[in-house]
Amino acid sequence: MIRAYASAGGLVVEAGRVLVLERPGRRELRLPKGHIEPGETPRQAALREVGEESGLLELEILADLGRQCVAFALPPDWVLRREHWFLMQPRGPAQRQRPPADAAQFRVRWLEPSQAEAGLSYAAERNVLRKALSRIQDGSLVGA
Repeated sequence: MIRAYASAGGLVVEAGRVLVLERPGRRELRLPKGHIEPGETPRQAALREVGEESGLLELEILADLGRQCVAFALPPDWVLRREHWFLMQPRGPAQRQRPPADAAQFRVRWLEPSQAEAGLSYAAERNVLRKALSRIQDGSLVGA
């Protein structure tokens, strides 16, 4: 059986570092993202999901990084996930209490871009990181 859903997430940068989520239970290093809920736009979902998973209260979208499709096996099914990504930065230091499930599941880490690229568990997320860094380096952040 094939399960398909849409998700949205963000690559958060601050002071030359990248926010990643360590998921010790699965030995993963991930970017924050999650399901787009009914009635949400990808932009709204990305801000909500990144905030919930990271604890950052005030996030600003700098650029739309586009979409990609990821397919993977999750026995007994195949999953087709349509991902929409945004480049973000914190607008301030304000933090929120993370939902207990997110706090138990993810450890927030800030890494140098090269460390993040080397450590991210999935090629699709390394591609998002490279795309974001390219946008930062060439100054093409218009279009948020």
